[in-house]
Amino acid sequence: MLDIQATDPQPTSRNATDNAVTSPTTVRTAKKFSPEVRKGLLGLGLGNALEWYDWMVFGLLSAFIGPNFFPNTDPLSATLDTLAVFAVGFAFRPLGGILLGTLADRIGRRRVMLLSIMLMAGTTLVIAVTPSYTQIGAWAGIILVACRVLQGISTGIEAPLSTSHAVELAPEGREGYVAGIMSFYVNIGILLASLVSFLCSLVLGAAAMGEWGWRVPFILGALFGFVVLYLRRSLPETMKAEELATNTSKAVWTGVRKHWLSVLAIVFVVGAAQAYNYAWNVGLPTAARSGFKEDPTAVFALTTVLGLILVVGSWIIGKLADGRAMSRWFLITRILAIPSVFLMLMYVQPGIGGFAAVLLGGSLVLVLNMTLYNVVSSSLMPKNCRGAGVALGYGIGVALFGGTASYLLVWLQSMNLSWVFPVYVAALSILSIVFYVAARRSNGIFVGK
Repeated sequence: MLDIQATDPQPTSRNATDNAVTSPTTVRTAKKFSPEVRKGLLGLGLGNALEWYDWMVFGLLSAFIGPNFFPNTDPLSATLDTLAVFAVGFAFRPLGGILLGTLADRIGRRRVMLLSIMLMAGTTLVIAVTPSYTQIGAWAGIILVACRVLQGISTGIEAPLSTSHAVELAPEGREGYVAGIMSFYVNIGILLASLVSFLCSLVLGAAAMGEWGWRVPFILGALFGFVVLYLRRSLPETMKAEELATNTSKAVWTGVRKHWLSVLAIVFVVGAAQAYNYAWNVGLPTAARSGFKEDPTAVFALTTVLGLILVVGSWIIGKLADGRAMSRWFLITRILAIPSVFLMLMYVQPGIGGFAAVLLGGSLVLVLNMTLYNVVSSSLMPKNCRGAGVALGYGIGVALFGGTASYLLVWLQSMNLSWVFPVYVAALSILSIVFYVAARRSNGIFVGK
């Protein structure tokens, strides 16, 4: 059994306190990564990859999952039911952020990172082996919802805390690299989800995928999760013993309340990026398969290409942003998202060419936004309440704007109101810029510059 109570090793990469607001004149030292830190980044990054793999597989295979867990009277209705369950997982992310984020600030990052992976791997395995609606009736849907609730609680801390943990492990001045490497692993997870779905569809065919083949990607995800759990056993702890001794729940939430404007900014920084992301990675592919009846194998092939662009792009952007002002990069990339989201209006009728043009055309701005937003969010909160504050803002942003994006996009297209969705995402992007600038002026930033 894994020992999550063991004494946590202490990293040595950040030698300056992170509770003081940084400025362009901050002295930066210790630029290189130690072997211990590199191993820690690997464990954190692969956990992020698993989260996104599991989350994207569920969205990509929703057209196959729905008829297995809900009454199969109408394929579109079953798909919408599954996307609603997809959104339920997001609704519980704020709860995960509150519970596990507070715990991370109280008992340390490492133990919570282990717990997060345990929950994700276990529930993914349960989904993979749960009997269908025709075998156990309504219990199939109940089990699916319960698993998604637990996964929502788990992922409510996984993405925000793993990035915060990585920022705290890394040498000062390397925040751009951390943004790139963590986003690289996220996109590996997205790519693997698309690639596995594509290969399963190609080898098994649509009929077998609908009956049982959709379970294969979930089984692979569970196995991946147990590998990550093993790797995280040696994850360094970034909270010092004296910090943990004085950081009570009251102190944590006093800090969160003090920085409420930063939490609000995180909600929109995350929400706008995730609405764009889930529209491109889940909503458009689902609309293509369910609404426009595109060939599933062709759709999965194109989402795999999108995954490759995201993987390579995040690595390149991380290199370019390393050592530079993250706030300036964030503002530029968020401004670019405002016009680019309107590309989706090109895909309003069946045609795999139109789908490819929209999906790949918006990929550059997508990778720019998805590479930076988590590190930017971490920079808005001080270390002593970062776990709770960032996770709370992240959870609310993803629940309100990310988790509902796929459902909203498909529903609006079914109502012939496709134009509403890009207007909605553009408005979120504008609000994220306004609140970020306001939070930075009011509270300052605590990581990078």
